[in-house]
Amino acid sequence: MDVLVSGSTGLVGSKLIPALRDGGHRVTRLVRSEPSGEDEVRWDPSAGEIDTARLAGHDAAVHLAGENVAKGRWTSEKKARILDSRVQGTRLLSEALAGLPEPPGVMVAASASGYYGDRDDELLREESGPGDTFLSRVCQEWEAAAEPAREAGIRVANLRFGIVLSPEDGALGTTLPIFKLGGGGRIGDGKQYWSWVTIDDVVGSIIHALTDPPVEGPVNVVSPEPLTNAEYTKTLGKVLNRPTVVPFPAPAARLALGEVADELLLASARVEPAKLKDTGYEFRHPELEGALRHLLER
Repeated sequence: MDVLVSGSTGLVGSKLIPALRDGGHRVTRLVRSEPSGEDEVRWDPSAGEIDTARLAGHDAAVHLAGENVAKGRWTSEKKARILDSRVQGTRLLSEALAGLPEPPGVMVAASASGYYGDRDDELLREESGPGDTFLSRVCQEWEAAAEPAREAGIRVANLRFGIVLSPEDGALGTTLPIFKLGGGGRIGDGKQYWSWVTIDDVVGSIIHALTDPPVEGPVNVVSPEPLTNAEYTKTLGKVLNRPTVVPFPAPAARLALGEVADELLLASARVEPAKLKDTGYEFRHPELEGALRHLLER
């Protein structure tokens, strides 16, 4: 397939592109800078600009671009960038693809399990309703922005990524030095569910969604084994052979991180990957201890 990819330099995109090329697919990157070759197409979502003519001929699109939600406190300006980067970019790309004489067959668009908000221990599947947090509202608008592509007959899959585990970044990579020094511990009371997924299964799920026609609409991209933060912390300590007895109390987390703490660290979402399981996706890392050993000992 000829695959168009946005967000190609991010955590997910940088792993996806080599996997696609290894699978024999041709990849074209959407970039904000001046293109440096035939495999790059310029766009500027904030200005509503995209080189539409260069989009023709692609079989599929993977849209991953968006402001990093985990870096920096959520000021009003930061929250506006989080929302606008997702909604404007998704709408621009979906409208451009929809307007092509021969649109691609599929568009895989990133979303997040933040769609569900803070739901305690409720088991959440794709048909579960949205929460009422900032991120849940962002996810609703984010997914809705892909509607022009769907209306044009493009198969659209909105992948609701959980907590992506990678030693290079994210919840695992940024806290790893602390845990290695024995300074890690549960966050808050540790009872909140963390629905996690390895970077390998994120990439695998995207390729599955590209190539498996039944996969469309919202798709939960999380492991089959959601755990509480306390269970996650204990397992990470076991793999690292380090104690995890230094808690990060909720008030301290809120003081240090503001609204980020409530929505990313303390919120509970027990999410099930029902659609992935129903469509035959085989998880590379279905349980946490094996996943961490693979990520940290390779």
